[in-house]
Amino acid sequence: MNVITPKSGLFLACSCITAIAGVGSIFELTSGQPDLGTQTTAIILGLSIPLTALFFFVAVKDAKANLNK
Repeated sequence: MNVITPKSGLFLACSCITAIAGVGSIFELTSGQPDLGTQTTAIILGLSIPLTALFFFVAVKDAKANLNK
């Protein structure tokens, strides 16, 4: 039984990408001189945290919906 659909896989991939962006932003901010500037890097960090959680939640919800089919 395969519960991962292309849609849930896409959401999971987006969750991974935003999580990596968040971790990268933390490292950039702690280095003292972020390549994209402090404000831009902080915005990326601020957006990546809720987006990671949202994409992960949607991926799990979609996978659970396909499990019951």
